[in-house]
Amino acid sequence: MRAAPLTSLVLRSLALLAGAAGCAASTQSEVKMGQQAAAQATHQLPMVTDPELAGYVQKLGDSLASVADTRDLVWHFYIVNTPEINAFALPGGFIFVNRGLIERLDSLDELAGVIGHEIGHVTQRHTVKMQQKEQVAEIGEALGCVLTRICGTPAANAALGIGTSAAFSKMSREAEHQADSAGMVYVVRAGIDPRGMTSMLEKLLAERRRDPEKTEQWFLSHPMEEDRISFSMDAISKMDPKMLDKLTRDTPNFRKFKQRMDALGPYPPQPD
Repeated sequence: MRAAPLTSLVLRSLALLAGAAGCAASTQSEVKMGQQAAAQATHQLPMVTDPELAGYVQKLGDSLASVADTRDLVWHFYIVNTPEINAFALPGGFIFVNRGLIERLDSLDELAGVIGHEIGHVTQRHTVKMQQKEQVAEIGEALGCVLTRICGTPAANAALGIGTSAAFSKMSREAEHQADSAGMVYVVRAGIDPRGMTSMLEKLLAERRRDPEKTEQWFLSHPMEEDRISFSMDAISKMDPKMLDKLTRDTPNFRKFKQRMDALGPYPPQPD
C-alpha cells in the first residue's frame, strides 16, 4: 500500500523532532518539522506541477503571508492533484490546497479565504501546540488521511494503525475561530474582500447537503462549519462597509487560473 511509507516516515521524523524540540518548540525546529513532512507529502502525493498554476497559488499565498508573518518564514504553497475537497497546513509555513477544493471556488476572495485560514493555523502555531500535547502522530496522519481518501476504508485504517477520523478533526472551536479571525485580517491587509471566506463555507455546506461523501474530508478536518459561518458574518458586520466595497473580490488573472485548472484533464491515480 503506497500510503504506509508516507505516514510511517513522517511519524518517525516528527517524533524525533518533537523530542529534540522539547516543551517550547523554536521557530527553527518548527520549520524543520514542516520541511520533513512536506518533503514526504510532495514525494508521495500527486501534485499539480503546471508552473503557471503552481506559481499563481504561490504568489497569492505570498501576498497573504507577507502581511501575516512576523517571523520571516519562507512560505510554500502547493496544489495537491486529488478530487477531495480540503486544504491543510504544516508547521513552519507549508500549505497544501487540493485541486478538488479549488474547482469548487468561483472567485479570488474565496481562494484567499481558504489560504488565509490555513496561514492562520501556522501563525497561531496550532500544529505545534498539538505536537506539544503529545499528538505528534496526528500531523503525520493528516498528510495522507486528510488530503486523500487513503484512510477511507477499514482495511486502510488497519494498515495505518489509526482510527476513522482524520487528523486535526480534534482542532478546537477556539483554534478554528482564531484561524478564521487571523485569515480575515490577512486578506483585508492584502486588499482582498473577507466575505469570500463566508461564501466559500456556505458553498461547502450546500455541497455537503447534496452529496456528503464529497465533502467528508473537509468536515473531518474543519469541524463546526455552521458556527464558523455565523462567526465570520459577525466579524464582517463590524467592518466598515465603505472599506469592504473597495476590496477585491475577483480578478481576470483568477479567471485565467481557473480556466487553466479546468483544462488539466482527468485526475491521476490516487494513493490507495
